[in-house]
Amino acid sequence: MQKLGEREPARPLSPVAAAPSLAVQFFLIPLTVVAVVVAIYGGFRMMVADERSPEEYLNDVRMGGRDRRWPAAYELSRLMGDPDVQARFPDLAPALVQAFVDSDDDDPRIRRYLALAIGRLDPAPSEAVATLTDALDDPDSETVISVIWALGALGDGAAVGRLVELYQSADAGVRKMVVYALGGLPDDGTHTTLRAALDDPVPDVQWNAAVALARHGDDRGLTVLRRMLDREYVSRQVTASATLQDPTTDVIISGLRAVAALGAASVAGDLRSPVEALAGADESMKVRQEAMQTLEALEGAPSGRNVAERQ
Repeated sequence: MQKLGEREPARPLSPVAAAPSLAVQFFLIPLTVVAVVVAIYGGFRMMVADERSPEEYLNDVRMGGRDRRWPAAYELSRLMGDPDVQARFPDLAPALVQAFVDSDDDDPRIRRYLALAIGRLDPAPSEAVATLTDALDDPDSETVISVIWALGALGDGAAVGRLVELYQSADAGVRKMVVYALGGLPDDGTHTTLRAALDDPVPDVQWNAAVALARHGDDRGLTVLRRMLDREYVSRQVTASATLQDPTTDVIISGLRAVAALGAASVAGDLRSPVEALAGADESMKVRQEAMQTLEALEGAPSGRNVAERQ
């Protein structure tokens, strides 16, 4: 699956508060989840022209032919993002979890999409977190990445311990998703891992760690956030792709949202100046608009040049 083109010197790559209104769009969403949805959706829509019920898709996952099962799992992962669908089919959630259990040693694509579907359940069955946690030992790294995303989306602190352990993975995609997931989970050892990730050899793991900490009001990622606001630096770390036409802008905007969330700490960390520079002269209109909104969020924050002592 497509992902940000990071430059990693040491580890091999593998194929996924102060401003509560910004929380949903806070992170650089790990592309192992996002890119596959974008890449496959169009092709699958050419294969299936009719809109079918979730129960029909689940039946295909269980008993369909080879060419129907994983596309049906994909459709379930898409449909479960709609609360109305979940309300209309209340018996679907436990069936999805059981289908995921039954998919062990099956086509990895089926397990990946079923994991994403489970992650979108609200509420999720009581057994969902334990089932997903058991799947963190799956031999397919992309399945593990999807499972980590789902555990983060469900927001249950019971998964924190296992996720923290997975940050030791040699797979940059796994580490990236672990940092992303921990950013939305309770601080039960998560912040220690997020702070360690500020020094990860992969830039976008660092970026996600800094943004995650900012979401929790922790300013230890100020140095990383400052780099995220430097277009020249960011452009050297990422490459455009079919699914990411302007990744540099995406990184800068995520950094700006983190700065807005930190508020006074951002001002103390001398981040107002780079934000002002982006607002006045960045080549992207989207960045300039976001920078202006960030400056509005910083209005009234106390000025000063004293970065937090721990920084």
